Amino acid sequence: MSSVLLVGLDPRLAPGADAAAVSSLIDTDMARLRERGVDTATALVPLDESTESTLAGALAERPWDVVVIGGGIRKPAQLVTLFEKVVNLVRQHAPQAAIAFNTNPGDSAEAALRWL
Repeated sequence: MSSVLLVGLDPRLAPGADAAAVSSLIDTDMARLRERGVDTATALVPLDESTESTLAGALAERPWDVVVIGGGIRKPAQLVTLFEKVVNLVRQHAPQAAIAFNTNPGDSAEAALRWL
């Protein structure tokens, strides 16, 4: 069975985000992958001292086939350091995984399927 980990900011903590809407999009998109027989998990992180350990733990949990890094981490210029940490954590803890990027919380499945 293929496996996908979605890494993103916790939508409850993202400024200006409609947390319920974002969470719903993520849940729906991950369900699309599960319908195709893909094992999925999410690592939605806060912006605090636990971010790195939370991500490292999720990445080391199992061998992931694809890690999708969400735009909430990738796009804001002020989070470039976090984005670099995430990419390097993926390289360190899941070196076999392809790295994919979504364009919004509703197309993570599409991003992952490009690499499965």
